[in-house]
Parts: sequence; C-alpha cells; structure tokens
Amino acid sequence: MDTVGGFSLVAHLSIIKDPRIDRTKKHNLIDILTIAICAVIANAESWDDIEDFGLLREDWFRSFLELPNGIPSHDTFARVFSRLDPKQLQAAFAAWMQALHRETAGKVVAIDGKTLRRSFDTATGGNAIHMVSAWVAESNLILGQLKVDDKSNEIKAIPQLLDMLAVRGAIVSIDAIGCQKDIAAKIRNKKADYVLAVKKNQPQLFDDIEYIFSVADQAGRTGVIQETHQTVDAGHGRVETRTYQTVADLDLVPASQDWIGAKSVGRVTSMREIGEKKTVETRYFITSLAGSAKDFGRAVREHWGIENSVHWVLDVTFGEDQSRIRKDHAPENLAVIRRIALNLVKQEKSKRSMRGKRKRAAWSNEYLITAFTGN
Repeated sequence: MDTVGGFSLVAHLSIIKDPRIDRTKKHNLIDILTIAICAVIANAESWDDIEDFGLLREDWFRSFLELPNGIPSHDTFARVFSRLDPKQLQAAFAAWMQALHRETAGKVVAIDGKTLRRSFDTATGGNAIHMVSAWVAESNLILGQLKVDDKSNEIKAIPQLLDMLAVRGAIVSIDAIGCQKDIAAKIRNKKADYVLAVKKNQPQLFDDIEYIFSVADQAGRTGVIQETHQTVDAGHGRVETRTYQTVADLDLVPASQDWIGAKSVGRVTSMREIGEKKTVETRYFITSLAGSAKDFGRAVREHWGIENSVHWVLDVTFGEDQSRIRKDHAPENLAVIRRIALNLVKQEKSKRSMRGKRKRAAWSNEYLITAFTGN
C-alpha cells in the first residue's frame, strides 16, 4: 500500500507520551498535533498562524476532535512542541510510513542531510539544527528523519536512522559523508543494497577507483569496464549527457576488499553544454550492485531528486529555512510536522502543484480532509 492516510497517522501519534503533567492539561495532545498538521498543510508557518487557523476552523475541528477547552493558544502550541520528545515523534513518523509503505524491494531510498538554517539560537549559543532524512524516489515520500546530535555528525546519525527503517530489498544511496565501512555493513545487514559516493574522505578507495578508470580510458584497455549506460537531458538551452560506467572486477580495486558486500565500483561523467560552454564533472561510487550500469545510473539519478523534491520544497514552499522557531525541541518537532504534511500533500491525487494544493487546503475543509485522510 503506497497511500498515506491521516487516520493511521493519528493512531501512531496517539502513542506519543504527553510531556505535560495531568493537572496542567487543558487540551488533548492528539488534538494539538492534528491541528498543527492540518494548519501546516494549509500554509501555517508560526504558532500564531496555527492558532488562527484553528480558531477559524473550530466548528470543523469539533466534528472529529474532542477540544475540551476549545482551540489551544499559540503559547500552548509553543510550549507543547518545545517540550515534546522529538525522538518519539520521529519514531511515530517512521512507524506510520513503515506501516503504509511496506514494499521497498528494488526502490531507491536516498539518505541525505539538510540544515534548518535559521534554527540557531544566539541567546543560548545553540547551533542550527541538521536533519537527516530518508526519501523513496519512486513514491516521492519521506520514510523517516532524525536530528544529528550537536556534538556529532551524519556518520553517527545515519545508522540510527537506518535502525528506524524497513529497507529490505531497497537500494540505499548516500553522499560521500555516508561512505563508511560500518554504514555499508549496516545496510547489508538490513538486507538492502548500497550505492555510496566516494570522495577524498576515503583517500585510498578514491585513488584506487580513479586509477582503474584512468587505466580503462587508455587505448586497448576498455575491457576493464563492465558496462556503460548513457542518458541525455535537454531543455532551456542546456544539454546534459551523463555516462555511467561500472567495474565489477574488484581485484583491480584493492581498497574495496574490506567493504562488506561490495560488488562493483562506478563512475559518472556529466558533461553539461550551455551554448558553446562545456563543463565536465566526474564522480565515483562503490556499490553492492553486481555491475549493471543501468541500475547504478538509476540509483544515482534518483538520489539527486531529493534536492528538488524534498529540500527545495521545504525551503521554498514550506518556508523552512526562514522559520525563526528556536526554543528547545520546537524547531526539530516542527520539522517533523512539515515532513508529515509534505507526505500527505504529495499523496493527494490531483494534478495541482504543491503550492496550489496547499492553497486549496486553506480554502476548503473538504479538500483538506481529503489531503489528510487520503480519501
């Protein structure tokens, strides 16, 4: 099942522990979370926006929420989200998506990080929050996300995120920061394949791959290449030709020998032509795929899609980079709410743009419930 439903989401959110003590509770936690998600779908960006949206739709919300003391104030939303355990919210998000997106075999799961640029708090010296997300290219859905600890980096967060996800049979793609032997082993232990970008952070592996492809480029040595696949994209005066090549004989790449599950290495050569100007970029990869240049190329191309389909949308359409919500856990928790909203809106079947869908949700209760429930 590849559709997202709000009723299933509510069931998963209902198990989150309320951070408030009983005598201070005037509003149900599930009511607060549901109003926030609906408001964010409909373009709300601040606690004041969320309160205003709730007040304007109070009669509608009363048709399916208890609301024992009406719509919570903006201060209540701010306090609850600042105190709510983000790990529980992230786990509920991942469990919801796992329940509704069970089949990952053969699909590319791109893992990539994004910084919430205005989430730094100069008053307390807090750093900007950095989130790592897993995204399924084929269905255009975020499977889960996790905050990178302030004193850590993505290398430690990625295995923790993988522990939250069911990726059996998937092809997990990660940029160079995730090109680590332990991460490769973790992916194989999860019964998935990997395509990992290789840069100078793995110097010997990078040098070995670069060398074997340079040998293959020499006249008379092209047999080193297992397979070659090429794609051409053109539009707006730009032509980009990408050539994907694999070497499956890893005896020729000594540094690959202690990478669990590695079966080939790959090279992507991208030539971009704009008018008479040409630029060429080369990237290297290590992968547990058997050497199919077409499969390797699909994984690389689909990984690049996370920038436009997730990061760009969150910044431009949801205003994530401009958000000044900074107190305690609030920015991290609101980031999860945005991604829940993004998944719900993406799964609504109409042909409208993301911006158009969100405007329609702000105007129509009927449309909003369709987006929220998937029905």
